[in-house]
Amino acid sequence: MKSQWECFLQNLGVWEGSFTRFSPQGTLLNDTPSRLSLEGFNNNQTVRLTLSRSGQDDVKREFSSVGGGVLFFENGSFSEGLIQLGPFSEFGGELAFVHENRRLRLVQLFDKNGQLNGLTLIREHLAGTPAAERPPLQIDDLLGEWLGQAVTIYPDLRSRSVSEGDSPDIYSTTLKIQLDDTGRLIQSTSFGERTITSTATIKGSIVLFDQDPQKQVQVLLLPDGASATSPLKVQLRQPLFLEAGWLIQPNLRQRMIRSYNEKGEWVSLTLVTEEKV
Repeated sequence: MKSQWECFLQNLGVWEGSFTRFSPQGTLLNDTPSRLSLEGFNNNQTVRLTLSRSGQDDVKREFSSVGGGVLFFENGSFSEGLIQLGPFSEFGGELAFVHENRRLRLVQLFDKNGQLNGLTLIREHLAGTPAAERPPLQIDDLLGEWLGQAVTIYPDLRSRSVSEGDSPDIYSTTLKIQLDDTGRLIQSTSFGERTITSTATIKGSIVLFDQDPQKQVQVLLLPDGASATSPLKVQLRQPLFLEAGWLIQPNLRQRMIRSYNEKGEWVSLTLVTEEKV
């Protein structure tokens, strides 16, 4: 297994793209061109990050280690965010995919009352390579059966026995999405031995899982084959998750899930790679 630092180094390069802000209802608010450089120094023992938006250098950081609220997968995909949900505090997280010469990143933010406050979709490609993009995600793209493999990794706060070690959990997944006669979406998800079935209302680019009025979860269909799954409201003493999806090819999709327990602690990060059968 690669170290977390080696996984981080998969992101080195100059990434060109844009930051696109959306309202909680999926309305496009603004789109800002961006250029993000991740440059290695001292034989890649230090990495310098420079982010320019609209031609202005507005973020500069240096790294010699990674940790805290961030975890990386072996291909460089990662998630960063708060490790603890607290009362009357803002909350959010970033979920980021790396595939060949492209990255797709999604930031979801919640206000101090726990309400979904907005989203930023960041679409990037390595400088000097094609900026080919997928069309905006449609419900029809998702219908059918998807078979996949999930990799789950854990932040340091998880207490492990010595025998468990640091290796990730890997297991098979099945996702079935269909519409019933009334046009309602039915989703059945299987992780290993567990199967969860839920239903949702479709309104344009919003899919709302509204069976439990107290725990409504929304999926926004976004440009470049992306999707954002989030609770409409994060609540204390309730487990929750943030999820992003990316339809990389018509029959290949990835999903990333950042999970929190009922104490508000960040407990795991899962990357699912699935193919339509």
